[in-house]
Amino acid sequence: MSFGSILVANRGEIACRIMRTASSLGLRTVAIYSEPDAAAFHVKMADDSVCVGPGAAGESYLSIERILQAAQKTGAESVHPGYGFLSENADFANAVTDAGLVFIGPPAKAIAAMGNKAEAKRLMTDAGIPCVPGYHGKNQSDEALAEAAARIGFPVMIKAVAGGGGRGMRIVETAGALANAVKLARSEAANAFGNGDLMLEKALVCPRHVEMQIFSDVHGNFVHLGERDCSVQRRHQKIIEEAPCPVLSDELRDEMGKAAINAARAIGYTGAGTVEFLLDDDGAFYFLEMNTRLQVEHPVTEMITGIDLVALQIAVAGGGRLGFSQDDVKLTGHAVEARLYAENPAQDFLPSAGPVALWRPPDGAGIRVDGGITTGSEVSPFYDPLLAKIVAWGETREIARMRLVHALGQTAIHGPATNRDFLISALTSPGFSGGNATTGFVSEFLAGGIALPEEDRIFKAASLAAVLWFVSEREAAYACAGLVSPMLANWSSAHHPGSRHSFAYGDLQFHLAVAADNERHTIKCGNREIVITLVERQSDTTRFRLNQYMIDVSYHIDSERIILSDTTQTFQFANSGSSAIAGAQRDLPGRVTAPMHGRIVELFAETGQAVAPGDRLAVLEAMKMQHQVNAGSAGIVTSVHAKPDMQVAADDLLFEIEVTEDRQEQL
Repeated sequence: MSFGSILVANRGEIACRIMRTASSLGLRTVAIYSEPDAAAFHVKMADDSVCVGPGAAGESYLSIERILQAAQKTGAESVHPGYGFLSENADFANAVTDAGLVFIGPPAKAIAAMGNKAEAKRLMTDAGIPCVPGYHGKNQSDEALAEAAARIGFPVMIKAVAGGGGRGMRIVETAGALANAVKLARSEAANAFGNGDLMLEKALVCPRHVEMQIFSDVHGNFVHLGERDCSVQRRHQKIIEEAPCPVLSDELRDEMGKAAINAARAIGYTGAGTVEFLLDDDGAFYFLEMNTRLQVEHPVTEMITGIDLVALQIAVAGGGRLGFSQDDVKLTGHAVEARLYAENPAQDFLPSAGPVALWRPPDGAGIRVDGGITTGSEVSPFYDPLLAKIVAWGETREIARMRLVHALGQTAIHGPATNRDFLISALTSPGFSGGNATTGFVSEFLAGGIALPEEDRIFKAASLAAVLWFVSEREAAYACAGLVSPMLANWSSAHHPGSRHSFAYGDLQFHLAVAADNERHTIKCGNREIVITLVERQSDTTRFRLNQYMIDVSYHIDSERIILSDTTQTFQFANSGSSAIAGAQRDLPGRVTAPMHGRIVELFAETGQAVAPGDRLAVLEAMKMQHQVNAGSAGIVTSVHAKPDMQVAADDLLFEIEVTEDRQEQL
């Protein structure tokens, strides 16, 4: 069996990654896209493309009928599902093969066997593979789940039986918090996967999350390609992965690999798959789930094995053999991957959306970037906030880690808030650098909150922002002037030219005066004064000298803000005259605004209702996750500006509350 074209039933970085390998093999590529993704990078990469519907995933990327119509229209002969969306949907796999196309993935029956997490646990138990104690029953009533949780013992983990990627997942510490967590998880799972069924598991205290990459072909050959340690997670979604696991011995690797292969054999698996385990500190491991698809973090496996997993998927889907045995698999060096997300760590990792003002990925020895954006791309509130993956390989773990830290420092991503700076901090922390990170790493790392830069560093960044804004305005003025020699730049018969600028950074306000003498700029702010010399400047980067130190910075300027980033920190300053500052009124007591772009799922407050700080007012769905919108003040709701199923933008006004000093007065 062979095919000459592939429709990639996905978007973003994974669609681009699949197309790169497919094109290198001489295959024609077909992209699908939703209306908001018409100008997306994966669409530009493809040889052909078809719009499959509006922004809502249920009407586009999750529409089996429209995807198959796109395949028929373009003459695609095979379909690669990527990860997420329909990648683990047995009905989709069946529909693809029923349409006479090749599905580049496992058989539908294998997907179905592992697609229901509760059924998968029962299968694995029957196969003799150790599983975490839990409840996998079909009785989904609140009462049944509450009884099971009490029997298992708190803390318990709620999971969507049809889910993955942290959707429909909640950890519950006490019985009193269970009902609300179940409701949120059920709603989130139903919206993400079309199935609101849940399961419960005993929450292990800070284990490692270790997964085995397996591969098999239709001729009965099975291998594992080593493990990945994916313990660094937030909201049960991985953010840093590495291979191999820092604490896995050869003996434990062999044992875990055999268990993973046995799990795959038990369901007649073919293709690429990942069997996930929780590894306790005593060396015991427990089956967690099997992902019947390519994983987000597959690049670290590719970098230590030298095997292109997508190319191997294509070969196996075409009926080919693996072409190597377990003895041929060699793990060389170490690889670490960091997921670059559009989210704001300082605001509890809330997703962020909007246009990408600047994207400049890193390069260098041992560095790989899998991305799906360019400068000018639009980060949509409809989809997962993953922007790109930065991966580093090294002869040792420490070399790989340091290369990744350096690569992230060279990465410029301006526009939506991102986790770039947080990733750098995490990778340089003693917990991670020492190889001791467990699934509790992020919560422990954040126990003291996100550390903000010192005010002096913010002042220096604001001063540079003022210089860059001054130079930008000067150049704009020269561009509009006629017959003015560039030699007259920064010249005046009276004194050195200057300007005043006001910037805001969070609660800090900076009123700065800039005086220019050629490329030497003196900046004053109250009783503080520094001198900045521009050494070299391009459209989005500048090198400047401050106190005899040379510093390189990436920057972006628009009418409302200026964004600067160096090797460890990103600063976004709002121009005081812009709507960004005027919009600060959103934080006034009594005004409750949308924390991000998204869809209102449910309202819990109405006009005239008394509320207390922390009371739930609404649930907002954004980037496949559900978030509670809570009251910040005690008072009476005087106005409701939202309604269910309404799309809202970040900072849109949702509720107005007449604030009272003492809630007892309201009652």
